[in-house]
Amino acid sequence: MSATDLTAFPIHLGLGGSAAIEPSFTGKPQWYAAYSERHGSDGADGRLVSQFTFNESWSTWEMHPNGHEVVLCVAGVMVLHQEHPNGARSEVRLGPGQYAINGPGVWHTADIVQSATGVFITAGSGTQIRPR
Repeated sequence: MSATDLTAFPIHLGLGGSAAIEPSFTGKPQWYAAYSERHGSDGADGRLVSQFTFNESWSTWEMHPNGHEVVLCVAGVMVLHQEHPNGARSEVRLGPGQYAINGPGVWHTADIVQSATGVFITAGSGTQIRPR
């Protein structure tokens, strides 16, 4: 066994407690399409685990309709903005070791204070994105 870099190779947590190292992350739509092809049969029970470092605020909102997403800040500070299905809005400031949960159908985006790194555990099936 060898160590694997989460920023380069996300993890898929699947049915039956399985875990699989994913191919090198490109961030392109083709990567996500191939991920869906590999793991789509896991449905809402599959989770993508990834890590990103941000040096600026997000330019989009995203929403995961088929499950919860955990956002864990591991370095820096991020302010997570949520827009709930009933129209209510909330925000939470996350520092290292702190997390928030985006519920199914909750649109979310983040403002980054200088630089921040987050680990995301996402029910990615059906993810939607819109401009901020």
